[in-house]
Amino acid sequence: MFRVLHIGCGTKTKQQTTAGFNRPDWEEIRLDIDPAVKPDIVGSMTDMQAVPAASMDALFSSHNIEHLYAHEVPIALAEFLRVLKADGFAVITCPDLQSVSALIAADKLTEPAYQSPAGPIMPLDILYGHRPQLAAGNLYMAHKCGFTERVLVATLQQAGFKTVASLGRGTPHFDLWALASKTERDEEAMRRLAQGHFP
Repeated sequence: MFRVLHIGCGTKTKQQTTAGFNRPDWEEIRLDIDPAVKPDIVGSMTDMQAVPAASMDALFSSHNIEHLYAHEVPIALAEFLRVLKADGFAVITCPDLQSVSALIAADKLTEPAYQSPAGPIMPLDILYGHRPQLAAGNLYMAHKCGFTERVLVATLQQAGFKTVASLGRGTPHFDLWALASKTERDEEAMRRLAQGHFP
């Protein structure tokens, strides 16, 4: 069995992660700062002391790092590296500020960019956090920093990930995906991993 740490899981399980993790040979450990979503571990991604060092084969973080202040991102990524095994890897996805900025430049800040299960999402929501959830008191959902594809890759490399592959999906997804390996991997190995974990 392999173990994946699902960081900032919310109400989701491994069925809502990636095709590669949604398999019987992957055991999911759910971590979230909000005890109401009943994670296996209650904790912040900047302080995952409840997760032993080098205990995870992989981790999945979907739309979490933008909830940190910029100066907290290296702290969280250091924690990501700490909990990963020597040959572990991280799959990280977050909003793409470059693609959403094209809508803002076209003066569409409050026009729907796409429809989600929670309703229409505007560029304003992508930038600062989903306003209905914030209005309901879920301030964990506020966005405090952001990334373009180049900046996300550079941030992961600066944190100590040895090999990084990335994908920017643009319209209508407005998201970035990164696969970051703790060790050096060749292009073919990264391509195989990406096929299992990129959308």
